[in-house]
Amino acid sequence: MNKDEIYKHPIKNIEDFTFDQTVSEAFDDMVDRSVPGYRTLIANIGPIASHFYRDETHCYDLGCSHGAAALSVFQQCKNKSLQIHAIDNSPAMIEKCEALINQARASDNIKTYIADICDVPITNASVVILNLTLQFLPINMREKLLTNIYNGMIDGGACILTEKIIFQNDKYENLYQDLHTKFKSANHYSELEISQKRKALENVLIRETLDAHQQRLKSIGFTHISVWFQCINFISILAIK
Repeated sequence: MNKDEIYKHPIKNIEDFTFDQTVSEAFDDMVDRSVPGYRTLIANIGPIASHFYRDETHCYDLGCSHGAAALSVFQQCKNKSLQIHAIDNSPAMIEKCEALINQARASDNIKTYIADICDVPITNASVVILNLTLQFLPINMREKLLTNIYNGMIDGGACILTEKIIFQNDKYENLYQDLHTKFKSANHYSELEISQKRKALENVLIRETLDAHQQRLKSIGFTHISVWFQCINFISILAIK
């Protein structure tokens, strides 16, 4: 695992964050040190998916990055006729994802695709995973994507949606942002690294409130909508059709 040192040194012109080759090489270390509870989150996506997955249906990992969620599902559903579609628009991320899938001997069950998740037809799905993915889409595109997912799911299917959220109350927003900064500092990111990465993400990762996510899912038609995971300002929602 390569150490994330992308923002270690001063950068004169900080460009918008993108999932390119440089990020892919450091991604596993980056996400471990930047997302509170990430390993616990991934470890539990598999068992949740296993509960809802049905034979002869599909599981989608949209914005799969290195395929951690897809592999978690694979580990829990080995005895089923598992079909996982792992999709990302970054060739660098998919390249690493494929290597990890082959290493896990999961290539018969997990197929990778380089594509825009907004253009992917969702069909006969019992599980759809959006793990830290929706937040990178423009807000005005999110309902269309989730509607496409809903329409392509079987009754009783589950959507697992993980996001970094914002709080309407400034007092609590400041508190949770401070706690997240302390988390990254405890994982040996410097003030410069934290500041420069925040600048790179400010126009790319657009957060919404938990209520906004829940109301959108409800308006689309999902029935059971609940938060099954939260660590600081990161949450994961289980939405059932």
